[in-house]
Amino acid sequence: MKGAATLILGGLTLAGGLPAQADDPAAGRLIANMCRTCHGLDGYAQIPIAPHIGGEPQAYLEAQLMAFKTGAREHEMMSIVAAGLSAQQISDVAAWYAEHEASATLPDGTDAGDAPGACVACHGADGLSTLLDAPNLAGEVNIYLDTQLKAFRSGQRQHEIMSGIAADLTDDQIRDIADWYANVKLEISPPD
Repeated sequence: MKGAATLILGGLTLAGGLPAQADDPAAGRLIANMCRTCHGLDGYAQIPIAPHIGGEPQAYLEAQLMAFKTGAREHEMMSIVAAGLSAQQISDVAAWYAEHEASATLPDGTDAGDAPGACVACHGADGLSTLLDAPNLAGEVNIYLDTQLKAFRSGQRQHEIMSGIAADLTDDQIRDIADWYANVKLEISPPD
């Protein structure tokens, strides 16, 4: 009987039938070592084509990594990296980066009222997300933001809110949005 119980529990574990363990930021930090070249260990991007991910909402990070893992979102590097991660590892690394604190400061003389109106409700005037499933935009390189907005506009990336917003943006409006958030000073602080 003991052997049968072990076999059943083992089968459930392999099939993913048991609940996942609680997110473990310490384990996530170890996984983040493979992310550091592009995103930095603290989540402050090291290269312009990678977004800052420190201080992002955990739900957003998990959703993006799962999208890369399943092929719902494609990127030549991220699809490969995410494919090798388990759901638990994705939760852990998302917890690690989400534990960091992102803070943003508008440039001197800038009025928050001048922020891109189509973006503020979800991403804030300062580029810090106001929703759990929206990314921070503060301090991102304007070329990265420009590329992502154009991907939503063209249908290369799909999102129930962003696709509709980006569909009506002109190239000049996209550049203005990208420049606004690129000019915001982003700081990422490590977890306590």
